[in-house]
Amino acid sequence: MAVKKAVKKKSTASAAKKKSAVKKAAVKTAAKKTAVKKKASAKTTAAKKPTVTMAKSDEMGYTNFTPYKSKKGEEYMNADQVAHFRKILNGWKQQLMNKVDETVHHMQDEAANFPDPNDRASQESEFAMELRTRDRERKLIKKIDESLDDIDNEEYGYCEHCGVEIGIRRLEARPTATQCIDCKTLNEIREKQYGK
Repeated sequence: MAVKKAVKKKSTASAAKKKSAVKKAAVKTAAKKTAVKKKASAKTTAAKKPTVTMAKSDEMGYTNFTPYKSKKGEEYMNADQVAHFRKILNGWKQQLMNKVDETVHHMQDEAANFPDPNDRASQESEFAMELRTRDRERKLIKKIDESLDDIDNEEYGYCEHCGVEIGIRRLEARPTATQCIDCKTLNEIREKQYGK
């Protein structure tokens, strides 16, 4: 009798081990299938993406544009490049101006005299943050206008300190850049050293 119980316990234990092994195998295969599906969907979404890329995130306000493809032996800041950057700057400015209009309408529509002081304070802080953002964008619009003036004066794309070409890729990353990467780096080092 004791032998039968021991054999029965052993067979029950081995059956439990088999079940857990089967469950682990099933979990592994399910994980593999999921990984394969994710890879496949990533490939299809990558294949579906258009050739238009973003220079910066929408947070910065850039619009979608196709990066400029330089041709071998091409002159720096030729008519095609100037038109490319003029389009980027005008699109960016228009987008910022639209945000200003949206803010004005939003503040007019949402303005209410709440009886609860907490609600009034929340609304005031929301409006203050929005106005600070618009103030930064106002300063950015001024820089964009200065860059457009530089384009008109044929000074766009050259460092204001040393006169060296700023570079197409740097200008696409920051169209309002006025310094080459070397001068900008030196200025940042000076600012760190002197705290200005």
